Amino acid sequence: MAIEHTDLAGKRILLTGGTTGIGRATLNLLVGEGARVLTFGRHEKELNNALSAAEGSGEAIGIAADSATADGISKVFASVDEKLGGIDMLVACAALGAEPIHEMAERDWRYVIETNLVGYLACAKAAIERMERQGSGHLLFVGSISTDIKAEGESVYSATKAGVQAFAETLRKEIADKNIKVSVVQPGSVDTDMQECSEEEKREAVARHQMLQAEEIAEAIQFILTRSQASDVVNLRIEPRIQKTS
Repeated sequence: MAIEHTDLAGKRILLTGGTTGIGRATLNLLVGEGARVLTFGRHEKELNNALSAAEGSGEAIGIAADSATADGISKVFASVDEKLGGIDMLVACAALGAEPIHEMAERDWRYVIETNLVGYLACAKAAIERMERQGSGHLLFVGSISTDIKAEGESVYSATKAGVQAFAETLRKEIADKNIKVSVVQPGSVDTDMQECSEEEKREAVARHQMLQAEEIAEAIQFILTRSQASDVVNLRIEPRIQKTS
């Protein structure tokens, strides 16, 4: 008996944070699979660069918005309704790095929390409202292994990702009867702009198997989204063979 898979061609996908790093790699992959993807970011230049680089049989649509604000989320979902005509999948990927809380100004660490955690919750709520009306959907949150390793210097970042993990696992039980799947992918160290080391140091870390490429996480996201309707990948942890930070 052949295993059924979910075809991404024509799927209406909201991808948060699709302008850099894992989000940009995911945008490229999803558009290549034929999906209709709406993404957003705070900076027009990075947004336009990401959109122009996305090639394939699908469609890449972008707007400038900030997921840390209620107005930004409202703007995004107004565009979802207008440009996509609905939403089949949410891939929440927008996130900021952070310093230890005692080294950050209050407005800065609060902004990280609004982006990394509150923005995920707000997107999920708006997506669920639309998915419930149509009778199906899939929410995928990009978390982090920081939830488990609790590395020094990542107190604020780890708190947000732990919040995402707990939220997703609890939400999955709350909406299981609505035919909406909930998944989390937990990457380890990845070669993205969030890393504080130089480009050369990142290349060396990738070569030493201490850091993953963003495209590898995008492929993990693709795997999760293409499982059968009966299958839900609850957690997928992917990290380099020799994790750089622990």
